Amino acid sequence: MKSPQKLSGRVALVTGAGSGIGEAAARLFAAEGAKVGVLSRTASEVKKLARDIAKAGGEGLPLTADIGDEDEMKTALAKLHRKWKRLDVIFANAGINGVWAPLAALKIHEWDETIRINLRGTFLTIKLALPYFTPGGGSIIVTSSVNGTRMFSNVGASAYATTKAAQVAFAKMLAVEFGRQKIRVNAICPGSIETEIDENTQDRAPEGLAPKVEFPEGEIPLTGKVPGTAEQVAELALFLASDASSHISGAEIFIDGAQSLLQG
Repeated sequence: MKSPQKLSGRVALVTGAGSGIGEAAARLFAAEGAKVGVLSRTASEVKKLARDIAKAGGEGLPLTADIGDEDEMKTALAKLHRKWKRLDVIFANAGINGVWAPLAALKIHEWDETIRINLRGTFLTIKLALPYFTPGGGSIIVTSSVNGTRMFSNVGASAYATTKAAQVAFAKMLAVEFGRQKIRVNAICPGSIETEIDENTQDRAPEGLAPKVEFPEGEIPLTGKVPGTAEQVAELALFLASDASSHISGAEIFIDGAQSLLQG
């Protein structure tokens, strides 16, 4: 007998759904019965993803927005609400590595852009979606990182790590604030995961600076040098979105094969 779908009848929003962890989570959520708003800055990516979800028998709605832009996010969320009239799960996953450079070399506008996308974007996603949340509760999941939370060895990642630490604090504050509304809020902290975010990192570390800026580097106790996968992170997000985690809120959960314990 086939197991019941874990998100049957629910509506989820996944940001950063164009690739990597967001794409994997959107596909998995849909396979588990959720109707999924898939949001990215790149329209072609989410349109393809929505088509793929439909071909697999699910429902996906492509949404295009810069998560750091209030008006664009309002428009996208209104479109989602018009379509399905409810919202049960937010996976605030979108983010950038931005520029990694020593503080003396990091330009002010580069710092601001990382803060705008990673921190303001997470804030806007949750704040603007909150009015659409279904009475009776739901789940909010934020993608943070081992950087800035349990690992501080990547020289030059100050802007990125600062946003990741702040996301965890934000999630914990909201877990308390939203508790009486039965909305659970948790943060996922991935380590080395095979995604495209590495390709979007601008590394300007001066020659000879050690350690070299990478995201992240070194041995992984559980797997050696083999990184985790987006699908593994998606499974964790599914757990936090489902009733299986009904008494978990305010948690930061590391998914890195114990890597950050060696490199903190």
